[in-house]
Amino acid sequence: MRYLSDCFLKGSIVKNLLNTEKFLAIHELIQRAPVFSAIKNLNEFEEAVFEREKIQSTGVGRGVAIAHARITETDRILIALGVSREGIEYQAMDGKPVHFLFLIANHPERREEYLKVLSSIMRLVRDDSFRNFLLEKCKSDDTPDEIADTLRNAFFASLRKASGRVSVTG
Repeated sequence: MRYLSDCFLKGSIVKNLLNTEKFLAIHELIQRAPVFSAIKNLNEFEEAVFEREKIQSTGVGRGVAIAHARITETDRILIALGVSREGIEYQAMDGKPVHFLFLIANHPERREEYLKVLSSIMRLVRDDSFRNFLLEKCKSDDTPDEIADTLRNAFFASLRKASGRVSVTG
């Protein structure tokens, strides 16, 4: 599980997504999130995310989407969060616009870690007070890296609470 320590690294937050259409917002997040610079072929990653979205929207409701794709170009899980103040038309389960677009790149062999990441993010975003707190942090003068630190701490607290034994130090 040592790869979980790489989640929500610096460069994983984009505070102000400009695009309000799903595929354009995904493209923007991929291009603007420095965490994805580790992926050599961003076009291939983007196409994999698009193909997944064409199967079924990853808009889970409550203003949240968790887009993802499996790629072999990374040996770890990479996560970015794009925040849209206006909202993204995402065909979410509840029909409401998405304000938090999480995007996950994971290696096909890291399925167990990916499922832990996904469930921890879901636990966090189901909490209304946490979503409101995160939105306020994104509207504040906090830097994207300060927001990433806040999200990282909440993420690992969620992991520890769920399993009681996850090591995040490697």
